[in-house]
Amino acid sequence: MNFPKRRFVAGAIALTLFAAACGSDDDAAEAPAEAPAEAPAEEPSEENLSGEVFVTGSSTVEPVSVRTQELFNESYPDVNIAVDGPGTGDGMKIFCDGEADMTGASRAMKDKEAEVCAANGIEFTELLVGIDGLAVATSTNNSAVDCVSFADIYGLVGPESTGFASWADANALSAELGGAGNLPDAPLDIFGPGEESGTFDAFIEIVLEDNAEERGQEPNTRPDYSPSADDNVILGGIKGSDTSFGWVGYAFVVNADVKILEVDGGDGCVLPTPETVASGEYPIARPLYFYANNARIDANPAASAFVDFYVTEGLATAVAEVGYVALPDELQAETKAAWDGR
Repeated sequence: MNFPKRRFVAGAIALTLFAAACGSDDDAAEAPAEAPAEAPAEEPSEENLSGEVFVTGSSTVEPVSVRTQELFNESYPDVNIAVDGPGTGDGMKIFCDGEADMTGASRAMKDKEAEVCAANGIEFTELLVGIDGLAVATSTNNSAVDCVSFADIYGLVGPESTGFASWADANALSAELGGAGNLPDAPLDIFGPGEESGTFDAFIEIVLEDNAEERGQEPNTRPDYSPSADDNVILGGIKGSDTSFGWVGYAFVVNADVKILEVDGGDGCVLPTPETVASGEYPIARPLYFYANNARIDANPAASAFVDFYVTEGLATAVAEVGYVALPDELQAETKAAWDGR
């Protein structure tokens, strides 16, 4: 897999190293020759497992958590699992205040968020969930555009585009950055996630940041568009304007009545599909995460059983069922090992 940002690779390597460290030969060599036998822990069952679990965070990861909860409750119906999706940023605030067992994230935890968790005594485990593409879309009535380059997107929604009311207004900026500069003279209505969303952060990091830095600009979007934390509201806006432009997680557009645009990240126009997202051929792909509060989960058998289920059946089944790309088998195994070795 060839993802455009190094953080995913570094995270995968870190998981590999962590998993390896948890089962090193040195540990085995230092173990006492005869350890006292321990009574096997009672496996949770439908009859003896109950309690409450609270999952918050990314609206992108929320469908994975909801589907995992449904599968889990088939075996453990007495566990009450509340899943909320206020956004990655808002979920991190709740999580680092110690109010949630888990939080989903459509980007890695920021340093300043980790500092808040540390200040509040929250020890956590970061785990990979799956892979998602960010889809760029317009109305099905827009026949003038089929593919946009990173240069085009910067011209449409980047920090220098404030006030642009037509697609064609972006042509000069696009051409300066090596784009074709042939966007149509049509009204431009923009819909996307707001600053509380990990999708917002990932879009800036992957699509806008390099061009912004090249031009001496602060990496950001233009402020004058219609933001929402609700992906369905974004899709409604894209659908409702004949010449709209917007972006959202790929899984949300698969069955939506919008036109998914191909994206040229420098190697030609590519349509997002499970195959192109998994391979990294589609240039706007990103890893998805969840973070587990170690102390809360270890103190709650229901939460512990749910996370155990999440890193097995959730990753193997729920991720693909809700439209994301499942982790390769080796990364699923490393994620489970990281959790088991916390």
